[in-house]
Amino acid sequence: MSQQRTPSSPPPSPTETTGAVPTTATAGGPTALAEAARAWADADPDPRTRAELLADLDAVTAGDDDARERLADAFAGPLTFGTAGLRAALGAGPNRMNRLVVRQAAAGLARYLLDVSAGAYRPRAVIGFDARHNSDVFAADTAAVLTAAGVESLLMPAALPTPVLAWAVRRFDAEAGVMVTASHNPPQDNGYKVYLGGRASDDDGRGAQIVSPVDAAIAERIRAVDATDPAAVPLAADGWTVLDAAVADEYRAGVTALARPDTFDARDLAIVLTPMHGVGGSTMTRVLTDAGFGDVHLVAEQAAPDPAFPTVAFPNPEEPGALDLALAAARERGADLIIANDPDADRVALAVAHDGDYRVLTGDETGALLGAHVLDRERRAAAEDQAGAGTGAGGLGSRRPVFANSVVSSRLLARIARQAGVEHRVTLTGFKWITRTPGLTFGYEEALGYCVDPAAVRDKDGISAGLLAAELAADAKAEGRTLVDVLDDLHLLHGVHRTRQLSVRVSDLGLLDAMMHHLRESGPTAFDGSAVVVAVDLAAGEAVPGLPALPPTEGLYWVTEAGNRVIVRPSGTEPKLKCYLEAVVPAASRAELPEATARADATLDAIATDLRELLDLSPRED
Repeated sequence: MSQQRTPSSPPPSPTETTGAVPTTATAGGPTALAEAARAWADADPDPRTRAELLADLDAVTAGDDDARERLADAFAGPLTFGTAGLRAALGAGPNRMNRLVVRQAAAGLARYLLDVSAGAYRPRAVIGFDARHNSDVFAADTAAVLTAAGVESLLMPAALPTPVLAWAVRRFDAEAGVMVTASHNPPQDNGYKVYLGGRASDDDGRGAQIVSPVDAAIAERIRAVDATDPAAVPLAADGWTVLDAAVADEYRAGVTALARPDTFDARDLAIVLTPMHGVGGSTMTRVLTDAGFGDVHLVAEQAAPDPAFPTVAFPNPEEPGALDLALAAARERGADLIIANDPDADRVALAVAHDGDYRVLTGDETGALLGAHVLDRERRAAAEDQAGAGTGAGGLGSRRPVFANSVVSSRLLARIARQAGVEHRVTLTGFKWITRTPGLTFGYEEALGYCVDPAAVRDKDGISAGLLAAELAADAKAEGRTLVDVLDDLHLLHGVHRTRQLSVRVSDLGLLDAMMHHLRESGPTAFDGSAVVVAVDLAAGEAVPGLPALPPTEGLYWVTEAGNRVIVRPSGTEPKLKCYLEAVVPAASRAELPEATARADATLDAIATDLRELLDLSPRED
C-alpha cells in the first residue's frame, strides 16, 4: 500500500466487441425477443428472476399482452452506464438491475482498471453495499468478478452507509470503489455507483464519483461483455478480502474527531434521529453519542434497516410526509433538533424547534448554516494556530478555505464567502463535480448533500454533516438561540434568500426535450413583472455573468432585474423537468425579516405561476 501512485493517462478503447448485449432485443420481433429472454433465463444465477422470466415467456406464448409488454421493456436495451453508474428496478433482463447485469458491469469495470494499469500494478477496489434487496448479493458477485479478473478486492463486512465506502476508497488507496445502493429511490430499485481513486485518478478527483469521459470508457467495456456467456465473466470462488468490522469503527472515529472537544460539556441538546429505514442509524447514533450528545432518540418505527421502507411512500427526507414520524416523536419529547438521513446516509435533512412547533429547513438553508459554521471553525483553528505561534493576527491567518456549491443551489453561500474573503466556486450539479474543486473546504448542493470533511470523504456525507449541524445547534442553544436565529443573522447580513423547486414529472421522456425546446424558442422576458436581464443557455457553454466558466450542461439560466433567479433543467435520474427558483429581498433589521420573507415567498409564487403558463405543456406537476 506504500507503493508510489501516479495518475494514468486515459486507457485505450477495448478491442473486443463481439458477444456484447445488443442495444435492443426486440428489433428482430417476437422471435428474437423470445430467444433473448430464453438465453438470459438459461444464464441467470438468481432462481427468483429466472422463474419470473420463464413465467412471462409462458404467458406470452399463451397470448398475454401484459407479459409481452413487460418482456419487451426488460429487453428494450441494456441499462445506460453513466456518471451515476447504474440504477433501475430489480428484475430479469438487460434493462433491469439483476445479477447478470451486475456481473457484466463488474467485468467492464475490471477491464477498465486493468487497461489503466497497463500491467504496471495490480488495481485495488473496495466494494460496499446497503440493505436494499440483493445489495449484498450484488456486492459479492462484484468481488468474485473483480478477483477473477485480477483486481485486488476488499469487501465491506456489512451493510454500511455510502460515505463509509467513499471514505474507504481513500483510506485504502484503492483505484476504484463500488457502492451497491439506490440511495433514496423506491424500494423496487437498486443501483451501482462507481468511484475512482489511487493511481486511476488525479489528485482533485481521488476518491470521487466518476465523471466524463471515464463513464463512457467504462460503458464501452461493459458493452463488450456478453452477460449471458459464463466464459465472458469468470467468477472467483474466493480470494477477495472481507474487511474487519473495525473499518466502520475507524470511519466513525474520524467523523467524531471533527467535533470540537472544548464544547462537549455544553451539548445540552435533545435530538430525534431517523435513518429512514436505512443503514445510517447505528453509525449516526454512535457518532453523536461519542461526540458528547447524550440525548439522542431514534424513531423506533424507522430505526432498523428495511428494504421495503414500510412507513414512507418514498424514502427521501425531501418528500412530503417522510418526516411525519420524526416530527411526531420530536413533539412528544420536546426535542430541539431533528436529524434525518436518507437510506444510504449520504444526505441529511434538519428540522428545528421554532414558534411552538418545528421548522423543516431547506437544503439551501442548511447549506448556508453549515458553510457559516465551517467558516467559524476555520477562524477558531486559525486563532489557535496564531496563538501557538505567538502572534496576535486575527481573521483566517494563513488558512485559505475554499467553498463550493452547485449552480442550482442558492447564491447565499457565495455572499457569505465573499464577505469573509473566502474563495467560492460554482460547479455543475452533482457531488462528482463539487468535490473536484481544488482545495475544497466545504461544498454542498440543495438536494440535502453536504461535504464538510473533503480530506476524508470526497462525496456528500450525511453523517459528518449531521454531527456539525448538531454542534452548531448546541452552540446556539447555549446562547439561548436556535438554528433559525442563526439563519436570520445571515439573512440580515446578505438579504433574505428563499428558494423553491418546481418539478414537472412526465410519462414520456420526449416531453422533456419538447419543454426545453419550447423554452429556448419562446423564453421568458420577465418573471413576476421584473425584466430578464441575464439569459444563458448552459448547454451552449455560454458564460454566466459573475460566475467562472462551466462545462456545457443541459439547462437554462435566467436572472431578473430584481435579482431573482430561475434555472430549468431535465433531471439526470428521474423523468422530471426541474425548475430552481430563488428570490432575494433585503431586510434592514430583525423586525423587517418576517415581511421580507413574505415578499420573497410571494415572488416565488408569482415566478412559479409564470413558469406554468410559459410551459403550457400540461404534464403532471409534483
